[in-house]
Amino acid sequence: MQDPFAIKTGASRISYPLVYLLLFASLIGIGYFIADQGILAVAAFLVLPFGFFFLVKVFENPVFCFFSVYVANFIVLGLNRYMLDAPFGLIVDGLLALTYISVIFHFFYQKIDWKKLNNMVVIAAVIWAVYGIMEVVNPIVVSRSAWFYSARGISFYMLLTVILVFLLLDKYKYFKAFLYMWAFFEIAGSLKAMVQIYVGLDPYEQYWLNVIGYSTHMLFGQLRAFSFFSDAGQFGASQAHMSMVAAIIFITTKSNKERIFFGLATVLCFWGMILSGTRGVWGVLGGAGAFYLATTRNYRLFTIGVIAGVLVFSFFRYTYIGQGIYFINRMRTAFDPKNPSLVIRMENRAKLRPYLATRPFGGGIGNAGKKALRFAPNAFLSNIATDSWYVEIWAEQGVVGLALHLALVGMILIKGAYISMFRVRDPALQGKMLAVLSGIFGIMISSYGNGVFGQMPTGILIYSCMAFAFMAPQFDKEIQAAKLNKNLSLTKS
Repeated sequence: MQDPFAIKTGASRISYPLVYLLLFASLIGIGYFIADQGILAVAAFLVLPFGFFFLVKVFENPVFCFFSVYVANFIVLGLNRYMLDAPFGLIVDGLLALTYISVIFHFFYQKIDWKKLNNMVVIAAVIWAVYGIMEVVNPIVVSRSAWFYSARGISFYMLLTVILVFLLLDKYKYFKAFLYMWAFFEIAGSLKAMVQIYVGLDPYEQYWLNVIGYSTHMLFGQLRAFSFFSDAGQFGASQAHMSMVAAIIFITTKSNKERIFFGLATVLCFWGMILSGTRGVWGVLGGAGAFYLATTRNYRLFTIGVIAGVLVFSFFRYTYIGQGIYFINRMRTAFDPKNPSLVIRMENRAKLRPYLATRPFGGGIGNAGKKALRFAPNAFLSNIATDSWYVEIWAEQGVVGLALHLALVGMILIKGAYISMFRVRDPALQGKMLAVLSGIFGIMISSYGNGVFGQMPTGILIYSCMAFAFMAPQFDKEIQAAKLNKNLSLTKS
């Protein structure tokens, strides 16, 4: 029998001078690193165990990694207020790349069903990405470095996102999880906005407001809430987006749990939208509402909606009721054709028109607007604010690029609406699909005045909704099969 005292324990296995020397040297190195880098080094060492756990989960399940893209999509830009100039935007790129790596490893010994990608959304995304790549050789580009900086968001996020949605989120449970996750972060955003307005800003937010955002976020002594988003404009549009999606789900679902959750999301996000003081939300509300009323085939609801829309428009356009209330006053300016902000935008577009008339492919991706100043500070397009998503595409990719973009997105919306209206039998699923499609159209209308379509978090959410809309018949079969199995079980019992 082996002597138990002769067995080497884990502790005894490291009881060698060389091991102790290495441990001592490591501790000195860690101590020096912490002393040199300060709190960031401490945070790095605290995060390491969670990072290891995250990587394990990523390679176990690519779906987990893809949902982490959605989470990062909401919070990364707001983090720049706490660490100025840190490249947090690249976190989304890194997580997208990591998701693709996870997919490769996960399906290494399995056959991927590539037929899932044979649909209009993926084809449209490929066409848009190819056009973006061709912009590299645009002969009038001032800076090609700007292309590498901007192309991923404008040209490639759509393709990268829809492929993953079709491959990974092809079950109804994932679509529901997506909606709940989206609504959760929007609710969190509205609560954060309430804290900013009714309690106050934290020191980092106050510094950002004083140094960067004061001229656009402090109007007539009133703060425009920006929550943990990049700015009040994006925050307001995102809140309006979810408030409309949640409202449509609320009125179409039969689930009490969904009604409570999405009803709460509707109210809180509408409140957050008001606190943002963003006038572009009218495009989201009006566009989404009009799309839903046009596709619902409920003539009574359509009539009520039209009357309500006319009353709201008349209230803000032709009356001065509530003019002393800041938020009503602010929203009313969106209906004023002589508003200084609108006048400036029209003047900028007038300047662009003759320049782009002879440049059908635009000035090159990344070569227009404020973002282009770092690459081409003296160029014509760099010194004209684009403001609108469509003006940005027009300036950078020309009338050809703008027409292509509108055609591709328009075809996806029309086909998606047809699928939801005529190929989906479950009323609750049909309501959810019309909700996300209405949201897309609302963002399209709002993007005429703002660049919300391609910004975080809206862009990736929009592209995901496009893919989900084309999987509606598949989800419908799942739901019908579940109902059939439930009925069979009840019959047997």
